[in-house]
Amino acid sequence: MRRLRFALLTVSLSIAGCEQLGIESSTAVAAHREAEGKAIGAGCRHAARSVEVCYGLNKRSDKAAIFGGWREMNDYMRENKIDPMPPAAESETAVAAVAGEAPEAGAVAATKKR
Repeated sequence: MRRLRFALLTVSLSIAGCEQLGIESSTAVAAHREAEGKAIGAGCRHAARSVEVCYGLNKRSDKAAIFGGWREMNDYMRENKIDPMPPAAESETAVAAVAGEAPEAGAVAATKKR
């Protein structure tokens, strides 16, 4: 009986110490991925990128989380009448390449000057 108690105590203490060792639980990892996807989607919306382009730029992130963040930021921007930030010429070229579109002539000229 004493051995059983000692074994149970040892197992319970070792399981409880996993968080202190830096081992994250699966729920914590899922929550982190969800929050990261929402942040990516919100950033894409604020940068005036479409959801499809955002998916293309962030292939490893969860699409549902990206869309959720994009939609929340869209609603927030509409309610508060916030204009999207225009992307820089260099990022327009990168976004067009991901989207499979031909970049504008001015954007290509701006990147060649550098």
